[in-house]
Amino acid sequence: SHKLSFSVCDKKEGKKGRDMSLSHYLSPTRLLEGYLRRCLKAAGLTSQTLSIDSETTIHFWGPPPLQDHRIDDGRPAMLLLHGFGPSAIWQWRRQIQEFSPSIFRLYCPDLVFFGDSTTSSTSRSEVFQAECMAKLMEKIGIEKFNVAGTSYGGFVAYHMAKTWPEKVEKVVIASSGVNMRKCDGESLLQRSNSECIEKVMLPSTATELRTLMGLASSSRMARIFPDALWNDVISNLYQKNRKEKIELLKGVTIGKNEKLNIDPLYQEVMIVWGDKDQIFPVKMAYELKGILGDKTKLEIIENTSHVPQVECAQEFNNIVLRFLKGS
Repeated sequence: SHKLSFSVCDKKEGKKGRDMSLSHYLSPTRLLEGYLRRCLKAAGLTSQTLSIDSETTIHFWGPPPLQDHRIDDGRPAMLLLHGFGPSAIWQWRRQIQEFSPSIFRLYCPDLVFFGDSTTSSTSRSEVFQAECMAKLMEKIGIEKFNVAGTSYGGFVAYHMAKTWPEKVEKVVIASSGVNMRKCDGESLLQRSNSECIEKVMLPSTATELRTLMGLASSSRMARIFPDALWNDVISNLYQKNRKEKIELLKGVTIGKNEKLNIDPLYQEVMIVWGDKDQIFPVKMAYELKGILGDKTKLEIIENTSHVPQVECAQEFNNIVLRFLKGS
């Protein structure tokens, strides 16, 4: 679930890894996705697709479409933005189950070129993603909302909060190096033993995916799963819109050089980070807190890596709930 814009390889991938994937009918990835969909439906959300303008269509999970979203029923609206990896359904399941439908009106979209969201626009930056998410909320009829973004989704959440302070109320940034410099990207490539970020964030072989999982998770399970399973994941979750996703990696504006180009935010901000994060080391969390301003809080979750909302879901949920409820 992640990110960025350092050097990106332009070589076209071959079929290595795809041919070894499991049968469509025996795919563990597809079976698990079916379970995730049932979980979201049980939490009161429905799968919806909406054209936000003449170029862009966004798929999202949200309250039933017949509901008037403009009516204030006492539940705050909350937008969940996923990281650079599998679509939203894979990254926010535990939060959706706990927060919907009684606590928040949840909206969980697939960012452009993830899941079933797509565009004919040539824009590829995280700023464009933020514009699309703002249009989605406007189209739905939500005037004010909280936003939570993890990793790449944190980039998008930051730009939304900065650009539309009158719409975005509170902000949760999870494991997201919004303060990334070019040297941070180069350090990640060294840790992953890769020559370009595409090899890290868009794995095309079992070995590359095992490396990514080793960086993103504190669990050692990645080492023992067979290649066939990882190839099945790649075939189902990483091949769709691959060309466009490489363009998204190139298009990220954050981390292009050594100079920070971010500003303090007007809103209250909660930063949540795993102390074992190898994508964005925890030192970046402390620096980011200082940059974003006096209204920013920081919570570090111990023995956790890059996906605290998955690895330590209950603790993550408690932190977010306390923050958004104001206690």
